[in-house]
Amino acid sequence: MAEKSALVLFSGGQDSTICLAHALARYDRIETIGFDYGQRHSVELACRGTVLAALRSKFPDWANKLGEDHLCDLSVLGDISQTAMTCDTKIEIAENGLPNTFVPGRNLMFLTLAGALAWRRGLSTLVGGMCETDYSGYPDCRRGTLDAQELTLSRGMDRPFTIETPLMWLDKAETWELAEELGGQKLIDLVIEETHTCYLGDRTHRHEWGYGCGECPACELRAKGYEKWRAKVPA
Repeated sequence: MAEKSALVLFSGGQDSTICLAHALARYDRIETIGFDYGQRHSVELACRGTVLAALRSKFPDWANKLGEDHLCDLSVLGDISQTAMTCDTKIEIAENGLPNTFVPGRNLMFLTLAGALAWRRGLSTLVGGMCETDYSGYPDCRRGTLDAQELTLSRGMDRPFTIETPLMWLDKAETWELAEELGGQKLIDLVIEETHTCYLGDRTHRHEWGYGCGECPACELRAKGYEKWRAKVPA
């Protein structure tokens, strides 16, 4: 039987870590790719290696499935975007109704580069943590956008590509629940202690749900999801 393999877009954050665990539970071989685009929370890049090492040490059944990790320099995106995600700017809602943390074209560029790498590595499935349930409204996180990107990659590289989004229709509470289903308390603890979500890159304030400023949109979503999930967990 042919080996099932995939390339996971892995940032070092909560969502991409849970997507990575989801892929490890389903595929025979997994490679990971991350992007340095000048993000304010560049601490997430340091978390990537820590999370990968923890997955290997705490989950022996997954360790042998984890293959090469790739990190791409995409600093040009930060240079041209000038958003609150890449500049020291107050996070607020812009005139177009989107938070000014929206980086135009970010996921489109991520997926294009991931597709190019996957083509070279003989992989046809890309896995990403995009979601349009609990999210900030970014248009490049919507399933319709990803369907179009999937078609573009397949036609542009003359090879069928699939973009899997395990979290697309889950709220943040359900994402925590999925983590527990996949790896029990060990994975929950790993997500809390080692992953990073806060847009401001705060690793000094420790909350019940993990590290962060506790006030940016990413922290608010993570905290509310955790509280909702914990409320459903039997004491």
